[in-house]
Parts: sequence; structure tokens; C-alpha cells
Amino acid sequence: MGTHYDFDTAVDRRGTWCVQWDGVADRFGVDDLLPFTISDMDFATAPEVLDALRARLEHGVFGYTTWQQDDFRSAIAHWYATRHGAEIDTGQLVYGPSVLSQLSQLLQMWTEEGDGVVVHTPVYDGFRKAITGLGRQLRGVPVGDEEALERELARPDAKVLVLCSPHNPTGRVWTAGELARTAALAERHGVAVVSDEIHADFVHEQYAGGAHVPWTRVAGAGRWALITSASKAFNFPALTGSYGLIGDPADRAEFLRRMETAEGLASPAVLSLTAHIAAYREGAAWLDAARAYVAGNLALVAERLADSFPELGWRPPQAGYLAWIDLRPLGVDEDALQRVLVEREKVAVMRGSVYGAPGFVRLNVGCPREKAARGIEALVRGVGAVRAG
Repeated sequence: MGTHYDFDTAVDRRGTWCVQWDGVADRFGVDDLLPFTISDMDFATAPEVLDALRARLEHGVFGYTTWQQDDFRSAIAHWYATRHGAEIDTGQLVYGPSVLSQLSQLLQMWTEEGDGVVVHTPVYDGFRKAITGLGRQLRGVPVGDEEALERELARPDAKVLVLCSPHNPTGRVWTAGELARTAALAERHGVAVVSDEIHADFVHEQYAGGAHVPWTRVAGAGRWALITSASKAFNFPALTGSYGLIGDPADRAEFLRRMETAEGLASPAVLSLTAHIAAYREGAAWLDAARAYVAGNLALVAERLADSFPELGWRPPQAGYLAWIDLRPLGVDEDALQRVLVEREKVAVMRGSVYGAPGFVRLNVGCPREKAARGIEALVRGVGAVRAG
């Protein structure tokens, strides 16, 4: 028998400066809501990670730190080899405080103000903020529409494709063929690719198409970067810390120069390094258990929606713990639904328009099953109330 991990027992997150729980009023106007919002989980991280953090804390000295050491590099290589069957060149590694900070630096390196940056829609709102905040033009193409993708990449001012792999918010896992075609298109049109793979470790076993394919497997001669972190899968984003792989040596050197000098980020958070190493060396069993548990939550959502609204034909995502639900066939007004969810049901659920897709909702079920059940029941009741008028 393997180690038993408890995902059913709720951890009280209120009063911990938590965005999902303590910051709910910032987005929804009231603070007494049960939240299913920002993309983190309500689970404590892996016990193996906690043990490593405790041991590091016991040392007691927290001086300036380097990420450029073999413990960190080899743990990443081990994870890619054992989890994704991929051999990576650890000489291509870079480090940054977050995936979005890495994206910002790469956009500043590879684009000018007014340039086009291509994304798949619906789009993670963090991408929109990063791109438009830098004065770049966000160019959206629907997920899976390769003709639209080529049209946008072919535009003379298109400089970067920001790929979310797997895709947030839909949970779509790109196939090896799709990624190879995307790489070929980007290279043909001279467009750099930034592949955000922070959701890669949460591809569900039920997904029939196979496993996640890292961009390193399909990258050609063009400019590219893979940016990611263990913080999503192992639920420690508050520790900060992310890493990336950049193909071109000159680009890699420029990225590191910017981080270490222009941004003043030469010393990473030591607890983030500790957590990454422990997660990648010892956390696989916990992650498998967490993913299986979340799959059970998503199955619960699918069953409840099939019972109440079979016309939706909703199916769980291929990756992640975010239920992306298209309510448009039900003719539900988004504003009216949000009012009912907040005022009557007392739950906070992300509306699709945040991601450029009105009529959808994004329900985070990375939580104990009892909470997930409360969330989907509230959504079903809310939709029913709006339809009843």
C-alpha cells in the first residue's frame, strides 16, 4: 500500500492573507463568499515538501542564495526525465520570481511597443495584462483554429506567440502534432514562441490523447522559451519562484543580465528552491494522488451538470482543476447569474468574460470534495433561478 494523503480535511485559509479567500471582496464586493476563483488549491502542499522546508528553516541562516547549483538543476532534469520522458539541457535553464515576470522580460526582449503578440482565446487574464500593460497588441485566435493562427502569425508586426500548454482556462492539452505544426508556423513567419507550461504536471490519466509534450521536443531553429514552475502542481505559489529554458545562448544571457542587474533579482527565494527540489525528487506520489482526487471532483461536476443540463454535454478538462463550463446553450445572462451566485448562493465563481468569453464560467475544484459539491450545487441552483426569472 502506498502513502495515504488526506485531501478531504479542509484547511482553514481565512486570515492567511490568501487572495482566494481573504481577497474575495476585491473582485466581488463582499467578503462572506465561498470562493472557487483564483488558480490555486485548498490543499496543503506535499508532506515531502513540508519536511524539506522545515529542515531548511531549522538551519536558521537565510543569506543570499544562488539557483545556479546542481541540486536544483538536476532535480529539474530528473523530473522531466521521469515525468515527461524528456531529456533537457540544464545549460539552458534560467530563473525568475514568477512565470509572468519571465513572460514580461521576454516580451520586452523580443518585441517593441505596438508589436503584435498572439494568444489563444479564451485567454488567461494574466497574459492579457502583461501584453497590453507593455503596450503590445494582443491578437487572439480561437483554441484549435490553425488557419486563424497562421493568419495572425503571418502579419508583419506579429513578433511573439504566447502558448499556454496545457491551456488555461479550457484545460486543453495540445497534441504532439499540433505543437509540431505550431512550431513550424512560428519558424516560417519568424515569430518567437513563449510556452507557459505551468499546468503541465496536472494532465489527467483519463485524457486519451497521451501525455503533455514539452516545447523542447518540438522547438526548431527559431527563438523560443519554455517557462514554468512546480508551484502550480504542488500548490506553493506564495513561495514565489519559477524557471525556464531558453534556446538561444545570446537570448539566455540577455535574460539573465536583465534579471540580475536591471531587475536586481540575483538572489532567489531559498525556500522556493528547497520546495522545487523536494517536489521534483520526492513528490510524485503526492501529485498522482492529488490529480486523482481532483479528477473525482471534476467527475462530480460532470455528473451534476449531466443530470440538470444534459444539453451542455459537459466533459471534464484534459488537464488541471478548473471546470470551464459553457452556459451559452442555456441562454443565461452573465450579470444576472453573478448577482444570484453572490447575493443568494454566497459563492464566488469566475465569469467567462474575464477570459474574453462571456457566457462561460470557470469553477475551481482544487479543493475538498465537500466544497466542490457545494460549488456545483450552488451553480446549478443559480442557473435554474436565472432561467426561471
